Amino acid sequence: MLRKKQFYLVLTLLLMFGLVTACGSSGGSKPTEQKNTATTLKDAMGEVAIPANPKRIVAPYLEDSLVALGVKPAAQWSIGETVLDYLQPELKGVPKISWDLPLEQVISKNPDLLIFSSPSAIQKGQYEEYKKIAPTYVFKEEVSADWRQQLSEMGKIVNKQTEAKTFLQQYNEKAAEAKARINQSIVNQTAAILWVMGDKFYLFEGNRFAANVLYEDLGVKKPAFVESIGNAATQWNPITLEKLPEIKADHLFLISKKGEPGLDILTKSSVWNGIDAVKKGKVHEINDPSYWTINGAIASKKVIDDAVTALTK
Repeated sequence: MLRKKQFYLVLTLLLMFGLVTACGSSGGSKPTEQKNTATTLKDAMGEVAIPANPKRIVAPYLEDSLVALGVKPAAQWSIGETVLDYLQPELKGVPKISWDLPLEQVISKNPDLLIFSSPSAIQKGQYEEYKKIAPTYVFKEEVSADWRQQLSEMGKIVNKQTEAKTFLQQYNEKAAEAKARINQSIVNQTAAILWVMGDKFYLFEGNRFAANVLYEDLGVKKPAFVESIGNAATQWNPITLEKLPEIKADHLFLISKKGEPGLDILTKSSVWNGIDAVKKGKVHEINDPSYWTINGAIASKKVIDDAVTALTK
């Protein structure tokens, strides 16, 4: 009798263990194994083993994608005191690291993953040195240049693919709604983007930075002058003050930090004050250039907000 009871007890325990094991494996791969296993991805340099749960990521000038995915980097890109201003609410307290990533600064941040925007972003041929510090992923230039591709790839790198897809879906919905409102408000009117930096003036081509959002995502018409200059070149040359009337845009987005000498030049210029958009009060001043002069997920959402505010009054 005792042996029978022992037999049924062991059988019951085995059945219970079998049920627990089956439940644990019913979703496919085991969560514990996923958390502890590195992922091998192809990048611009070949293949790199990405740690499963990187906690200290250094990704200079790619912080936008990380923040969009809910990831706080271990350090943020800077040139002197200059940082990506529009991300500072999310990056409060994150220490700066120089744009060229000196080895001693990188080591001091104790990263477990380094991410570069392109092979050309790696200074002084130090790729092998960076690899000795932490696994190093290098984006292909064409991927990082397109913020949507950059975000999707970053989702793979930091295991946030779902978050990346959700962000893109929400962005597309936001852009479609904004496009409808803007097109209803300004119908066939045109707009151009002028960046004032120092005492120089830079006109955005049709596909440079925020122009992608304005013209492609929101469907705002380009002036003929912008159409004529084609796509963005590597070298971005300033436009002369005398050339500005040739733009002939119904709306002008004037991007500049307060106090730039070029703003004072425009204010005092009869050439500038004679432009139709200026005379009609259709100049929309944006005092934070940081998100208009970068290709980024969060940056693009902020450009949409600015465009809706300016063009649907």
